[in-house]
Amino acid sequence: MIFYSDTYSALDLPERHRFPIKKYQQLFNFLHTLPCRDLLITDNRPIDIEYLQLAHCPLYVERFLTGTLDAKAIRKIGFPWDEKLCKRTLASVGNTLRAAEYALLHGVAANIGGGYHHAHYDYGAGYCIFNDCVVAAKTLLAREQVTKVLIFDCDVHQGDGSATMCASDELIITCSLHCEQNFPTQKACSDYDFALPPNTTDELYLRTVNEALSLAIRLHQPDIVFYNAGADIFKHDELGHFALSLAGVKQRDARVLAYCKQAQIPVVAVLGGGYQRNTQKVVEVHLQLFYALLENLDLMV
Repeated sequence: MIFYSDTYSALDLPERHRFPIKKYQQLFNFLHTLPCRDLLITDNRPIDIEYLQLAHCPLYVERFLTGTLDAKAIRKIGFPWDEKLCKRTLASVGNTLRAAEYALLHGVAANIGGGYHHAHYDYGAGYCIFNDCVVAAKTLLAREQVTKVLIFDCDVHQGDGSATMCASDELIITCSLHCEQNFPTQKACSDYDFALPPNTTDELYLRTVNEALSLAIRLHQPDIVFYNAGADIFKHDELGHFALSLAGVKQRDARVLAYCKQAQIPVVAVLGGGYQRNTQKVVEVHLQLFYALLENLDLMV
């Protein structure tokens, strides 16, 4: 199942804002032309606040939802605050949890959103407010639906928020493959960090994906994998610094999904980053995840 919310592209951002907010709606519309259209579900329900508080500081949660964060905290997040932002945030985190619940039953699911790995315990950053994968992981653990979780982060930027939020949690393993010279400037310590140099191409990157995923799964035997499929590893991404081809992006996504399928570990894919001024071009990169997903569902595009 592929989860989506009408709120994902509903923000009214200032002209020339850096975030390509319309990519979600355009991606959703294009997916309706593919065989996966029957797998699409629109769900606007918010995440329960109690689940947010399993991962995040209750005071931070309250201040964000009531619009009482100070101006500095809002600037660090990168989006102007309004009610639409609240609805979008809660729906997106909720859909990552719902995707995880579905994956536990059926093996694989995705959220056309999520991947908010720069969100920390008591503050947001880099367009991330609440860390959806960590919230979902802690919720599943609290419900005793799983005993070990792997967050496998392949966004070009390090998953620093996931690392700090899970540093003392032995049941959530964090693994980040990222560009060593990119945001955030100060890196956190994931359980496993694979920092690759700028201009990394397909061969080195894909080899590292294989090594990192096989190592993490072999050592920890997770019950579920949260996969951040950031599109910003693509060579034309404006905030990336890697040099992967479009075929390389698809191979990465296909390898992660196929490895989890072969290991019989449920996997949840979230969208992660992707930054090009031309929204159609960034949608094309994000589509590689869904082409790979279709192949692993024995559907052909």
